[in-house]
Amino acid sequence: IMDFKDSIKTCLKEKYASFSGRASRSEFWFFYLFGIAIYGVCILLAVTISFKFLWVLGIFALGVFIPALAVTWRRLHDINKSGMYFFLPVPFAIIEVILNSLSSSRGTNESISILFILVDLGVMLYLLILYCTDGDKKNNRFGKNIYLKKKKKRKIKATR
Repeated sequence: IMDFKDSIKTCLKEKYASFSGRASRSEFWFFYLFGIAIYGVCILLAVTISFKFLWVLGIFALGVFIPALAVTWRRLHDINKSGMYFFLPVPFAIIEVILNSLSSSRGTNESISILFILVDLGVMLYLLILYCTDGDKKNNRFGKNIYLKKKKKRKIKATR
């Protein structure tokens, strides 16, 4: 299990754009907690002090976009799923946008648009469940077991 500090160090320094391998739940969730905390602080500063802090938020968002995508990719690998699962909601969101633009210009049936919104939400819920799922406790097609406990080597003293 990775702690908060190690998670941030791993995601921002050691595996900044690494889409191969596996990421534990603790690495994934601690990194997302870090992102949410920084977003919250920047928004709080922007609202209370100056909206110039939104620039900091934008720079931060650009800086963590690739590591966030990479840790999500590796998290999916940990449960033996392709990182491409991350893009599952995209087709439904595109269809939803197209249907919304058509409905505003032609007055099309909104129930189809609502259906795609519900499907999109269902797919996002499925991804959330995958992110919360315990990782494989054995090697899988994306890498070796990351949950093995490392044994400490004991020094053997020679007796003479």
